[in-house]
Amino acid sequence: MTYQQNPAQPGQQPPPPGMYAPQPKKMSTGAKVGIGCGGAVGVIVVLAAIGAAIGGAGAASDAGKPDKVAAAPKQEQQAKEDAKPAKEKPKAPASQADRFKAFVKKSGTAAEKSAIAHVTKVQGADEQNDILDSVDVYTDFTGGLMGPHQSEGKLIASAFADWKDSKNGLVTIYDAKGEILSNGNF
Repeated sequence: MTYQQNPAQPGQQPPPPGMYAPQPKKMSTGAKVGIGCGGAVGVIVVLAAIGAAIGGAGAASDAGKPDKVAAAPKQEQQAKEDAKPAKEKPKAPASQADRFKAFVKKSGTAAEKSAIAHVTKVQGADEQNDILDSVDVYTDFTGGLMGPHQSEGKLIASAFADWKDSKNGLVTIYDAKGEILSNGNF
């Protein structure tokens, strides 16, 4: 389809020069992002080079020092190790489940103590921020929400609420198959 221009009408002024000149092209978003990323990569390369230069100086200064352990004769080293008393292995920190069970054994009811014996794992009890605290307690019960152990799940949730306190916490009790057994606020 072709368009015809109207002939110039008498008394009409011609358009000012440059009015219909093409606008300069603007840089696309992709080009801007590319330039920005290139600058960021350049900064990282410069920082890596500075870090390598600083870090390399420390390694060179330690190279001339003899290693004391390697310099000692093997017999003297073995005698020193034999003379040392046997160290006990440091105890690993108790798991969240173990600490929860210990709390219930100390201050729980008989029914809670019976139910807590079925707890196998507790996740999320240590990470609390009072905004949305979510804790998962896993048990060896079966049957899920409608199963025969729902009441024990409620006891475990209640005992957990006695153990931990949060402004906005939710404890979910799961059975052995990973189905929800019960839940409660704490």
